[in-house]
Amino acid sequence: MRSAFILFVISIVIAISISVNAADVKEPDLAGSWYPASKAQLEDQLKSYLDAAKPEKIDGKTIAIIVPHAGYLYSGPVAAYGYKAVEDKEIKTVIVLGFSHRKYLDGVSIYGGNSWKTPLGEIAVDMAMAEKIISSNPRFRYQKELFSDENSVEMQIPFIQVALGKMGQSPSAFVKTSADKSGTVPIFPKIVPIAFGSQNYSDAQALAAVLADLIRGRSGYLIVASTDLSHYHPYQDANSIDKRTIDTLDRLKAKEFYDEARVGVCELCGLMPVTTSLLVAQSLGYDKIKTLKYANSGDITGDKAKVVGYVSSVIYKDEMPKAESDMLNDGQRKRLLQIARESIMGYVKDGKRKRFTETDPALNNSQGAFVTLHEAGELRGCIGSMVGRGALYQTIADMAIEAATGDPRFQKLSPAEIDKISLEISVLSPLQKVKSADEIKIPGHGVIVKNGSNSGVYLPQVAIETGWSKEEFLTSLCAQKAGLKPDAWKDPATELYTFTAEVFGEGGE
Repeated sequence: MRSAFILFVISIVIAISISVNAADVKEPDLAGSWYPASKAQLEDQLKSYLDAAKPEKIDGKTIAIIVPHAGYLYSGPVAAYGYKAVEDKEIKTVIVLGFSHRKYLDGVSIYGGNSWKTPLGEIAVDMAMAEKIISSNPRFRYQKELFSDENSVEMQIPFIQVALGKMGQSPSAFVKTSADKSGTVPIFPKIVPIAFGSQNYSDAQALAAVLADLIRGRSGYLIVASTDLSHYHPYQDANSIDKRTIDTLDRLKAKEFYDEARVGVCELCGLMPVTTSLLVAQSLGYDKIKTLKYANSGDITGDKAKVVGYVSSVIYKDEMPKAESDMLNDGQRKRLLQIARESIMGYVKDGKRKRFTETDPALNNSQGAFVTLHEAGELRGCIGSMVGRGALYQTIADMAIEAATGDPRFQKLSPAEIDKISLEISVLSPLQKVKSADEIKIPGHGVIVKNGSNSGVYLPQVAIETGWSKEEFLTSLCAQKAGLKPDAWKDPATELYTFTAEVFGEGGE
């Protein structure tokens, strides 16, 4: 009885703790000192910085920006470059990576309240994501005091509201606040504020791993790494130190960057946020970085005796190559999926191939295609033809039957399973022979590798589903699919072919 009562009390305490955290609203600590306490003045200040910022256009997909966190009069014009570069993106959750200047914690604090307030209104926390991060590692917890009087996180929130907020829209991913005097309603993305309490590389690795898993294959996420550069050096010395830091950052090697900062070769206060961002980028295949703006406080105030350095950078990757076959409309896709399913039903149930007659020119093109079956989220069959051998609709019908009954990795599909499977079709572009792996874009391209009588193929979506780098993708393709040496893709005798795919499935995915 006593142990049961203790367990009951513990459960009540936990429930109360969770409800208190859920009701938490973080009040602004720095409004009126680091930035204006007036909504109108704050909004005008940030909009003026964003209007003045002219960052180089980024042709690609962004995973993170690196921006400073000093008072807006000092670092705001530089930070605006990073936010301006992503203001046209559809961001639904911003992961703000900061740290504690003033309080120590052996671990990482993930904000556990449900919203954060600034003079511009409340912005909601993505509590589902925050809870997943906390539950992934005992070193991740909600330590509220790491966010008190802490500029590394707070200085990013108003910028997020102004640069990434929308007006007059209400998708479920965004949070409404009250209307302003004009009657328009600002809608903000959600945030996940995170503060490092110490500088352990293993914490950066652990956090990067869980963030990469949560983001992989999904859109609408942005990481904001909060950092200033060198502190309180003479103007020319600061420029030299900061150039060395930026040059090291440009190599996108997380461990190298961390090690050089720890021994003082690079100088920045937000080492952990930046290192974590680099690790996430490496994991997800974001392989490019661009410095959008550098300046220091001496450029703003004119006092160059002791300055602080600021940089705005963006981490991104090239957009996936557009499939040359990407010309099917919704009706044509729906019809091909219907043909695939009816072909499977007729053959599996009755052993007969259903005949189709299609007059649509797009469905009569000769193109390669794959049909993939999934059951309960797991692969259940995948067969295709790399090159067209007749009308596309007939190739789809034939490959659907082969995927259901001819994939040697699986038993033939039974009639009872037909309603349990989901279909995915990949319509392929013509093959392009490339001279080397340098021409291959991962993710984006599908690849055929061929050496002698050995060959293998991976569809483009394999890289997205696995999160592999180009080297991991090609190594697995050679070793696992083609039966070649793992590094055969480097052999001049090995032929490499690329292609793209227009991929669509039942349910509109």
